[in-house]
Amino acid sequence: MRIVVTHVFVDDQEKALKFYTEVMGFIKKTDIPLGESRWLTVVSPEDMNGTELLLEPDSHPAVGQYRQAIVADGIPSTMFGVSDVQKEYDRLSALGVRFTQPPVKMGPVTTAVLDDTCGNLIQIAQK
Repeated sequence: MRIVVTHVFVDDQEKALKFYTEVMGFIKKTDIPLGESRWLTVVSPEDMNGTELLLEPDSHPAVGQYRQAIVADGIPSTMFGVSDVQKEYDRLSALGVRFTQPPVKMGPVTTAVLDDTCGNLIQIAQK
């Protein structure tokens, strides 16, 4: 068994696609119209056949309260692995990305947390 697709809820799929491809560096994998929304996924350019990230519309009534609560508590929706957190922090900051937590070393792991502009906090981590 393996993880094939995971997701983040987004308030605007087109804005999310732009952020996750143009800023974060992912590549669009799947884009299938589904009425008012799309099955829209991105993947890492380092693993085109790896786990897909679904940019899922936040239209379900429970999503708003859930996201507000976890963002208020500073809890990231998901985590992406990077080889150098400081380098990604510098690159993304230069692109205007707002971080809620700068790089912090916690034992063998360094993390930083950013705002994806679509309603989520995202953690980047380096082992």
